[in-house]
Amino acid sequence: MSRQAVKPYLISKDEDGNFRLTIRDTRYNSQGYPLVTSTLQEDLFATATAARNAARDKFNAEPGEFATK
Repeated sequence: MSRQAVKPYLISKDEDGNFRLTIRDTRYNSQGYPLVTSTLQEDLFATATAARNAARDKFNAEPGEFATK
């Protein structure tokens, strides 16, 4: 695993064609190894843009903090 922090918001498409938002929190242990906790949000979105806008409104996400799968 890389020692770089992962982007805190992951937008992925599920098998039904809906977009889902995952919130990722990165912490580091005493040796500097990243520990990532991921929490899948319950909301379903029709487009990736809708998921991005929801993250901006609900979690104060900034441009550049998103990853796609």
